[in-house]
Amino acid sequence: MKHTLSVLVENKPGVLARVAGLFARRGFNINSLAVGITEDPDISRMTITVDAEEHPIEQVTKQLHKLINVIKITDLDPDRTVARELALVKVKSDAKTRAEVMQLAEIFRASILDVSKKTLTIEITGTYEKIDALEQLLQPHGVVEIVRTGRIAIERGEK
Repeated sequence: MKHTLSVLVENKPGVLARVAGLFARRGFNINSLAVGITEDPDISRMTITVDAEEHPIEQVTKQLHKLINVIKITDLDPDRTVARELALVKVKSDAKTRAEVMQLAEIFRASILDVSKKTLTIEITGTYEKIDALEQLLQPHGVVEIVRTGRIAIERGEK
């Protein structure tokens, strides 16, 4: 089962390395990792997605709580969470196929960021599944390069 952890940490050098190292030592593979400053510049939020089928997630969260720079850990409930990813996709596109690629982007509410003679660069924001679906539809045209962020997530409601 995949878990999305929201980890508030002090915004200091070396914290990311310590947190990632803890996951590695416990045998967890991090599927996605996004880090950014919060509304308080002294605090960063790490959004970590891990597959916890082999090891219970409680094991790693207890160890995370012991790290000095960790402030708070939340295992986000998928039913009470808004989660998104961002992807930039560079796809082959000449004059003959450009309209079709642009139409696919429009269907997925993606934006065209760059146009050259042989490629289009598309920006898409959405769920993991939405981004995968667009990527699969673009594959026949020739995906040159794709860059994806990790998942970012926030709990719904007032909390």
